[in-house]
Amino acid sequence: MTINLKNFYSSVKKITNMNDFQELKDIEGLQVSSVSANLYKSERDDLALFYFPGGANYAVAYTQNSIVSESITWNRQNTKSNIKALVVNTKNANTFTGDQGLNGLDEIAKTLIQSLKKVDDENGHEKTKIKDLLFASTGVIGEEFPVEKIKSNIENLVSNLRINQNKIIWIKVASAIMTTDTKPKVAYSEIKLGDKIIRIAGIAKGSGMIAPNLATMFSFIFTDADISSALLSKYLNKVLLNTFNAITIDSDTSTNDMVAIFSTKKVKNKKLNIFSSKEALKFEKALKTVCLDLAKQIIVDGEGAKKFINIRIINSETMERAKKIAFSIANSPLVKTAIAGEDPNWGRILMGMGKSGEKIDSKKIIIKLGDFVVAENGKISETYNEEKLKKYMQEEAILIEIDLKQGKEEFECYTCDFTHDYIDINTHYR
Repeated sequence: MTINLKNFYSSVKKITNMNDFQELKDIEGLQVSSVSANLYKSERDDLALFYFPGGANYAVAYTQNSIVSESITWNRQNTKSNIKALVVNTKNANTFTGDQGLNGLDEIAKTLIQSLKKVDDENGHEKTKIKDLLFASTGVIGEEFPVEKIKSNIENLVSNLRINQNKIIWIKVASAIMTTDTKPKVAYSEIKLGDKIIRIAGIAKGSGMIAPNLATMFSFIFTDADISSALLSKYLNKVLLNTFNAITIDSDTSTNDMVAIFSTKKVKNKKLNIFSSKEALKFEKALKTVCLDLAKQIIVDGEGAKKFINIRIINSETMERAKKIAFSIANSPLVKTAIAGEDPNWGRILMGMGKSGEKIDSKKIIIKLGDFVVAENGKISETYNEEKLKKYMQEEAILIEIDLKQGKEEFECYTCDFTHDYIDINTHYR
């Protein structure tokens, strides 16, 4: 697999070096591949394959948008709880493509099955069937699905499958699923249970059209642990709340979102199938670490973003109220543009809280920017220092913390600033 350095470097943002990425290890029972199908009319990789020779248990969460990609429709109609391959294409969302997009996936599936037949036969694996395949598509909505381009590159995709995945291979395949992203997103964690090491590796894409309920993003997470599909679903749904469903860039939820976790079942540890066990809690913590890492990478790489913003609501009566207030602030263009302009205009934060619809006692709340208290007791803080705040706002990571003084629940969400670059990227998206 030839590494195309164009996938790793951007003329728009700071150059990313290979050393900037986390070291990832291979997952036993997984093979990966990525190639260029010329979907972008360039040499960049735009087609990826994840193949599980011995099958994999999996769980998936899709967008909550009422309009979805034909790839999601195909998955819901055809797949079962154990699969053998996932195919991902970029440039084209396969959304609002009707029968052409849906039937095109049938054609691609049949081509892939034929290409995998030789691999399955040579290695004594069970034959791959239609119901063993998953698809994911991302890119422009409403354009004809490039069936022939994808089909003609399936054989190349299969012949390039790699059993071992080092950091370079993971970055290459993560680059193949990008759209407006400026850099690939990878994360890794491992835990020791008894005398066995369990690995978790993940990749993601996402840069714009990002809001809770998964947004325009993919994340594919792989583990060699032996976990049932039902338990994987429980693990995934639990960690989504404070990771991929705790981010927003522009408040838009896409038609194509997908987060999936796959278990190759190569490391046997039956206690992971007991959801309340100590081992299960340890695995859940590691999974959350990977998901949160990827979610934050999406925010850092937000379209046109220059600043990472963490909004923390504490001492709320309920977590749901804290979440609603946090996202009301995070999705405010006025808050995001003020931060882009490095202006400590905390009145916009106050506005964002108020428009959430949640009942707030203005005389109780405390608003902080970083370590600086800007408002308390229903007015500007007596310790307010504009010059110190202006200096703080020049930092790349900004914390907004609001103490509601109503209870003990809390919620954190993550967003980025709005710059003119966001407008430029999206006015020229096609």
